[in-house]
Parts: sequence; C-alpha cells; structure tokens
Amino acid sequence: MVQNKRLLALDVMRGMTIAGMILVNNPGSWGQIYAPLRHAEWNGLTPTDLVFPFFMFMMGMAMYISMKKYDFRLSGMVLRKVLRRSATIFLIGVAIHAFSKFLWGFHDGGFVEAFEALKNTRILGVLQRLAICSGICSLIVVTCRHRFLPYIIGGLLVVYTFILMVGNGFVYGPENILSIVDRAVIGFPNMYNDHHIEPEGLLSTLPSIAHVLIGFCIGKITMEVKDMKDKLNRLFVWGAQLTFSGWLLSYACPINKKVWSPTFVLVTCGLACLLLGLLLVCIDMKKSWKRTSGFEVFGVNPLFCYVLSQVFAILAGYPFFGDTSLHHWLYNDVLCGTFGEGQFSSLLYALFTVGVVWLAGLFLYRKRIYIKI
Repeated sequence: MVQNKRLLALDVMRGMTIAGMILVNNPGSWGQIYAPLRHAEWNGLTPTDLVFPFFMFMMGMAMYISMKKYDFRLSGMVLRKVLRRSATIFLIGVAIHAFSKFLWGFHDGGFVEAFEALKNTRILGVLQRLAICSGICSLIVVTCRHRFLPYIIGGLLVVYTFILMVGNGFVYGPENILSIVDRAVIGFPNMYNDHHIEPEGLLSTLPSIAHVLIGFCIGKITMEVKDMKDKLNRLFVWGAQLTFSGWLLSYACPINKKVWSPTFVLVTCGLACLLLGLLLVCIDMKKSWKRTSGFEVFGVNPLFCYVLSQVFAILAGYPFFGDTSLHHWLYNDVLCGTFGEGQFSSLLYALFTVGVVWLAGLFLYRKRIYIKI
C-alpha cells in the first residue's frame, strides 16, 4: 500500500514536469515571455531551468523500481530491452527534428528541397539525451555494485569540472570546449545553434549520467525503508545537503543549465528531492491534495505527451491554409486581437497547447492505456 502511494506522488511530479516542459516550449511568441518562463541567459537558474532536470532525476528513481524487478542483474533479456528502448527513444527524437526540416523544406521548394533539408537535421536533443542516459545508467546499475555508485557519480562530476575549467567551459561562444567537440564530431549544421553551444551536447552527457544516477541512489535510499516518515526524513536531508552543496560550490563552478554544470546537477537534484518530499506529505500523508489526476494524465504517459506536444507544435506552425497556420491564426488573430499583443496572449497560447496534449492524454488515462517503450 505504501508503494502505490509513493508511486502516485512520483507520477504527479513527473506529470508536473512534463506539463512544465510543454508550457515553456510553446509560447505564442518567443519575444513575449514572462521572466519565470525563460531559461537563464547563461549562468544562473530560473524555474524553467528546473523542469528537464527534475524529469531526469525522476527517471533515475523510476529506474530503481524497474530494474529491481530483474534483481539488478544483467541478462540477455535485460540487455535487449535496454538497448531497444534507448535506440527507439533516440530515433524518435531525431525523427521529430527531421520531420520539421522535411516539412519546411517541402514548403520552400518541394520534395527536392525537403530531402536536401534533411542533411541539417539536429542529431542531439531532449529525447536523445534521455535515451543515452537511460541506456548507460541502466547498464551501470545492473553491472556495478551499488555501493560504488557514489564514487562513479563523484568521478563523473570531478572529471567534467576539470574539462570545463581547462577548456573554457563557461565561455558563451565557439571557443567553449563543448562547442569544439560537438562541431568536430556532429558537425555545426546538425547542432542547435545557441552561440555555437549545443545544450544537449556530447561532453555534457557526462554530468547528465551522474544526474540520473543520483536519482537512482535517492530512489534506493528512500524506497528501502517502509515507514513514510523515514522516507521523508531521507528525502529532506539529502535534498537540503545536495542543494546547499551546489549553491556553495557555485562560487567556483557556476550553475549553468546549457553546459549542465556539476553545481547545476547538485542543486536541481536537491530541489527535486525537496519537492518530491512535499508532494509525499500533501498526497500520501495528510491527503490534503486529492485531485491529482490532472497531473497523472501527463505522468503515466510522459514520453507520449512530450512527443505529441512536439509534433503538434510543428503541425500548428505549418501554413497548411495558404500563408496562415493554426499558430498564426490563434495567437495573432484571436488572442492578440482579443487581449492585445503581449506576454499574456503568449502564455494563453502555451496553455492551449498544454490543454490539447492533456485531452489526448486524458483519453489514454481513462482507457487505462499506458504507452511504454
């Protein structure tokens, strides 16, 4: 019974992060966004910077539950499952970017231009990072003794800190070692161009792996005890320690999402612990929050909801009707025409996208359809 309650809080928090990711990724206009819904320009942290790392943290916690079924042992079946899941998620991520390139290439010059545009498909991205980290971390936890995981986490963060310090890792430009490696291996046309920085780049995968492993370790130390108060004590203690450590070390190593700095890992994992503890109190102990199904809709089918939001954004932005797209009509003509051009209209469009995805998720939720890869 305790386990089900705990899983409910985990689903709610996962749903909150998916809803948050959809909200911040789909404004009516990128020039009209409320400050809390913007990513930090470079160093620093905003509420928007928390949603993706929170999801990765919970992916680590869920990994403890899923791998426990196999007694944390590597077998042919487990290996095939891990590799198939990681490859599928990675390819879905690439396919979404390719679909967007193809569609706009077709709009500009027909099929010839569409296929030519595929050469510039972004190779890495959010789903690709999830796929890589999920696959590597799953193999680590079934091949290594769990008492060595803190050393692996520490080693990854220390090595990455050294790379950042000696390689201009906090320079917002092409001389950054992260940009140099990504351009050399992936190629600039296949990167997300943010001052030549790929936010989900190759080298920043190292701290991302540590990020998921921290989630796994927190899952282990909280779920191995049955008493709810013990779970909460562990979550709050570790949450406070990680958050404080990250903020303290940020004087030497800045908190930065775009390079996924080690201090960013510590602070966001710590805050995720604290939020999960708060949800456990509200949902499971005091039962003061009973209507959780709104977030559960996103939480039980997170990848489906995220992928749907990406596909919907692409289709809504494409001018199927002459020179007018659904995005342009709804945002510019309807919302801006009614409420004026500004941040509020932009937010309403983002909420509209969240609502569309929620309705699709609600259909699956009521039918008890859970899409797993």
